[in-house]
Amino acid sequence: MTNRIAIVLGLLVAGALAFDLLQNDASGVLFVARKLMDLIEYLAFWR
Repeated sequence: MTNRIAIVLGLLVAGALAFDLLQNDASGVLFVARKLMDLIEYLAFWR
């Protein structure tokens, strides 16, 4: 991965997070974080 691609991807992620924070009060980020926690618990069970 080149530096240019990494910078563009980083800016896209930061922009998506900022948009969600400003428009939806970060409800999308909270949803994804909760689902990630569920996935981690599920994977820890099978460990």
